Amino acid sequence: LEAYQERLEGTSESVEGLPVEPLRSLLLRASAPPATHVLFDMDGLLLDTETSYTVAQQEILSRFGKTFTWEMKAKMMGRKALEAVEIMIEELGLQGRISAEDFLSERERLLDKLFAEAQLMPGVDRLVRHLHRAGVPMAVATSSHRRHFDLKTGRHRELFGLMCHIVTGDIVAKSKPDPEIFLVAARRFDGGEALDA
Repeated sequence: LEAYQERLEGTSESVEGLPVEPLRSLLLRASAPPATHVLFDMDGLLLDTETSYTVAQQEILSRFGKTFTWEMKAKMMGRKALEAVEIMIEELGLQGRISAEDFLSERERLLDKLFAEAQLMPGVDRLVRHLHRAGVPMAVATSSHRRHFDLKTGRHRELFGLMCHIVTGDIVAKSKPDPEIFLVAARRFDGGEALDA
């Protein structure tokens, strides 16, 4: 904050229209304590896998003349696979044309190929290594099941090995947006049960 405070010059009346003293006060209040632990979600944050879901789902939906929109994707994100696909089938009026189970089976075959090529999101390698060097314990809490986690992270095992633990969606009862997966991962920092063995 000092770097910003030193740049605040001018009268106490204004700096580009803002009073200097209240701005200094806000900057001081904005400082936060150092991070003690970090919990990461994975898809779309650490790994660019959301595009894989979009590509696979659109390939299947094209046969039915449907489009996989951002609005649909937002309704599905973070949920367990079956629940997410059931929502999509209902929203797109595909009941009776394809079952959620059949959709998932076909999507699974497509995703196996796409996930194996998953790339890190920009800046992730640098951030994770920085936190590791600083001694900040990190973990991943992902809705992905273990098999998908392994496929997605196959090219990045060394980096994901820097995490203290991984909690996958197949070991919790409730899917996001319920906070259960994050609470389980947070408890693991304090020696909670090892659920991802």
